[in-house]
Amino acid sequence: VLHYKYIQTTEEKMNSENKLSNFCFAASLVSVAVSIATWVTVGDGDPQHAERFGIFIGLWAPTLMGLANYYKE
Repeated sequence: VLHYKYIQTTEEKMNSENKLSNFCFAASLVSVAVSIATWVTVGDGDPQHAERFGIFIGLWAPTLMGLANYYKE
C-alpha cells in the first residue's frame, strides 16, 4: 500500500530538481570566486602551490555547471 505523502507529483519533482539546478549553478560561480581568492591569498609562502590549488578549485565549476544543466532538464 502506497501512502500519498510518499508519492511525488511531477510538479513537485520538477520544482525539487529546479532548486538543485539553481544550487549547482550558484555553487559553480562561488567555486570560481573561491579559486581566484585562493590563488591570491595562499600564494605568500609557495606560489606554485597556490596556483595548483586555485586551479584545482576552479575545476569544480565545469562539473557543477554540468550538474546544473542535468537537473534543469
